[in-house]
Amino acid sequence: MIENASIIKSTPEYTATRNACKLCAPLGASVAFKGIRGCVPIIHGGQGCATYIRRYLISHYKEPVDIASSNFTEESTIFGGGANCLAAIENVISQYQPEVIGMATTCLSETIGDDVKFYIQNFKDLTDRETLPHFITASTPSYQGSHIDGFHEAVASAVKSIAEGGEKGEHLNIFPGFVSPEDLRQIKTILEDFTIPSILLPDYSETLDNPIWDSYHRIPEGGTPIESVKKCGSACASIELGTILNKGSLSGRVKNSALATTAAEYLQESFGVENHRMPLPLGVSNCDHFFETLSQLSGKEIPMKYTKERGRLIDSYVDGHKYVFGKRAVVYGEEDLVVALSSFLNEIGIEVALAASGGESGRLEEEIRKYCPENTAEITVQNGYDYEMIHEWCIENKPDILIGNSKAYYIARELGIPIVRCGFPIHDRIGGQRIKHVGYNGTQELFDQIVNELIGYKQDHSEVGYKYM
Repeated sequence: MIENASIIKSTPEYTATRNACKLCAPLGASVAFKGIRGCVPIIHGGQGCATYIRRYLISHYKEPVDIASSNFTEESTIFGGGANCLAAIENVISQYQPEVIGMATTCLSETIGDDVKFYIQNFKDLTDRETLPHFITASTPSYQGSHIDGFHEAVASAVKSIAEGGEKGEHLNIFPGFVSPEDLRQIKTILEDFTIPSILLPDYSETLDNPIWDSYHRIPEGGTPIESVKKCGSACASIELGTILNKGSLSGRVKNSALATTAAEYLQESFGVENHRMPLPLGVSNCDHFFETLSQLSGKEIPMKYTKERGRLIDSYVDGHKYVFGKRAVVYGEEDLVVALSSFLNEIGIEVALAASGGESGRLEEEIRKYCPENTAEITVQNGYDYEMIHEWCIENKPDILIGNSKAYYIARELGIPIVRCGFPIHDRIGGQRIKHVGYNGTQELFDQIVNELIGYKQDHSEVGYKYM
């Protein structure tokens, strides 16, 4: 009996996540909904879910973020949340007069099998209101997938429920993925400089990074108008930034499924809108791909402004090469950001020692190795990692720098190594919403920050207090 007990105890019966390197699916959906004009997100589940999401978003974006809740109780858990759903919709319409309501489900509402689309139709049948907002629903249980899966699920749901076909126009659809408001502004500037008519979905560059107000706005200005979402089906082409996207476990509820339909895939299948998928434009190679695609689709030359930005970036690579070459980095965060960062680091001579994400696509290693051909054998790639796993790996392997969000700061502090904060969330610094990652200009800022962190570390730990490099 003792021998058998020993054998049983030595076999792990479950895997515990300690400080997950991901966030919940309805959080990602909420960010996407905030990028649609006049939209108020409703979290169909417990009040705590909406409170947690608001806290995380407010801490990063430093803006008021209104997210409603259907406020499940023990009774609604047993008998269903239909009454709560109807009350939430009525309250949001009465208080906000939204153009759009984005409804995201939670673990609890999904587990008991609530049919949100049925509830919405029931509300439409029962209400005596003459005008109603548009409704978008996203199925986002947090026991599957991550905030990125929820984000892309919401974007795809918006397109599927609103986009219409028609005669092909000259405009492009741009699906930027989960990037910063500053990145969105950068992408819009690039499109304006090309003079390309375009639809950016979602666009939370204003709604989650507002100028100061004279008075409180229940719904911040900005976001992609519903009229523009309708026109997505008549675009000449789509550009989708990211190569993993929502190919995670939310798709069809099948883990590691490759069957998820992204917004751009749906438009291609349903309306024949050609889809151009590529990594986030971070680094010279990825930026070149993005700008060349814009030039090809628009028939216009790349503006000289960006040719000069590219030249200055390459010049800085030369200037900083001796400070970064051979350094070993740990990169972590959302999968598509990790892929783009790893490609960029490979480009400048920093070895990606560990590329880790809490995402569950099962495709991270394949993508990393595709875009980091020079040091493939040396890279450890891990899906489904948490911060304690990253912590343990760092203790054993002693990297030179961490690159990712602020949640790994305690690891950098303990190991006494620099950390470059980028991505989401940034909780311990101001300006997380203004960090630029994309384009030659965004790459330039990130490159300078990485080089200076490494120079500063060496300077701070030198026995000689030197003032020149």
